[in-house]
Amino acid sequence: MVYNLDEILEIISRFMIQGGDVLWLIAILTFTMWTLVFERFWYFRSGLRKDVDKAIAVWEGRRERKSWNAAQIRLMLISQSTLRIRAGLPMIQTLVAIAPLLGLLGTVTGMIEVFNVMAVTGGGDAKSMAGGVSRATIPTMAGMVAALSGVFSNTYVTQIANRECKLFEDHLTTDH
Repeated sequence: MVYNLDEILEIISRFMIQGGDVLWLIAILTFTMWTLVFERFWYFRSGLRKDVDKAIAVWEGRRERKSWNAAQIRLMLISQSTLRIRAGLPMIQTLVAIAPLLGLLGTVTGMIEVFNVMAVTGGGDAKSMAGGVSRATIPTMAGMVAALSGVFSNTYVTQIANRECKLFEDHLTTDH
């Protein structure tokens, strides 16, 4: 079944309305999280080599590499490069942790709607209560999907960052 763009936007719009306002927060959080993940991938593919080569050139430009001062300069170069390599990772981790909490917030707001319908109608309007239950479960599911996708991507990006930091540190030798 092939959908055109208008039909896809209509389906997404209905889904977002069904999930309530919290679903918009989860969508913004997920978009931000994946933007940061893709930025890290982009950096690893394009900017990392320039930064590493520049730091290695500074280190290799030194005539003397065995003194205490040289060790401190090496440590500074490693620290600066590690900060650039790991930039954005704490924010990704934070967004991954917040996603299920926003899903839980959606659950609570949906259940409040169910209780409100029960109070107004006396608990006999199942159709109205179903809307609240739907509004409770959709954000929960969306928050969990966002968190799970973030956990896997964050783990992968963190592994790349750890590997690159270690490789960079190994390139700054003190043997000559």
